[in-house]
Amino acid sequence: MTRPAPADRCLVLAVPCDPELRTGGTIYDRRLAEGLRGRGWRVDWLRLPDGFPFPDAAVRAASEAAFAALPDGTLLLVDGLALGVLPEAAERESRRLRLLGLVHHPLAYEQGLDPATAARLVESERAALRWPRRILCTSTTTARTLATEFGVAPERIGVIEPGTDPAPLARGSSGPGVRLLAVGSVIPRKRLDRLVRLLGGLRALPWRLEIVGALDRSAEAAAALRAAIAETGLHDRVVLSGELAGEALEAAFDRADLFVSASGYEGYGMALAEALARGLPILAAAGGAVADWLPAEAALLVPPEDEAALAKALARAIGDPGSRARLRAGAIAARAGLPSWPRQAERAEAFLRAALDP
Repeated sequence: MTRPAPADRCLVLAVPCDPELRTGGTIYDRRLAEGLRGRGWRVDWLRLPDGFPFPDAAVRAASEAAFAALPDGTLLLVDGLALGVLPEAAERESRRLRLLGLVHHPLAYEQGLDPATAARLVESERAALRWPRRILCTSTTTARTLATEFGVAPERIGVIEPGTDPAPLARGSSGPGVRLLAVGSVIPRKRLDRLVRLLGGLRALPWRLEIVGALDRSAEAAAALRAAIAETGLHDRVVLSGELAGEALEAAFDRADLFVSASGYEGYGMALAEALARGLPILAAAGGAVADWLPAEAALLVPPEDEAALAKALARAIGDPGSRARLRAGAIAARAGLPSWPRQAERAEAFLRAALDP
């Protein structure tokens, strides 16, 4: 019979979506929970309704009721997708719960928001972040942003980057052309339509692009991506594989020659870490946290808003085998330095224990 976890090893993790979704945020939440359970913690999911970060009145009421039903003193970690738009609930529950926040990246840093909406999200998140005892961030970039732009005292912030599982080196496509791989949900922030349009100007080079990621997270982004493929006439060179997992995802990494990312902002960039773990050369827009941790020896990094620089880097990486070989050597050298999930679970336990102090 399994012994129940002691009271000081019990955590409720509140998430505003299905924790089995394959996004960077949900994978982080899930793996952290698994790691803590492996260290003897009881971690319970508190599944909040769908609709965040733009909840209607019913979603707000149901979420507040779920928080109110928790016993006094519960150690509660709320994913920032919900926390950032529930400042009143955060204030109220901080008086009786041991409230913690988890911020992957600020809500207003998502792409495709109009200025007024972005401003409202900043104001709401700034107000909400006043109340948790401590706030967990997934990168030093996000931690700095919370301190400088959201008024969070640095001593209240902890940083635990995502872990990365060991993986075999990618074998590549074996030619004759260069197989490019992009991994991530098709949402505006990933800017996959822009990547396709830039590749449209590089028809003379021998490349094929595989995009791995869910196509149902943003109808706008999926339509823009398909329009870019149609307008550039690249149906025969761009493959939309949809969301992959397990062996199918492993096979996509294994047959790639170059990993590419045109993302406008990353709170960390877990797909980039997966590519690095497989020794893949990388070309990435250095938006958000990417330049803080991705080694220059393993990646060509370009400013996220500089399309000319991205096009030039694509041409160089595709057309110069020597450049790819140097980046691959850098990735192979750097992959041993990626943090493991067991190590990050150990650090998460220390973060939680600090929050248990009166």
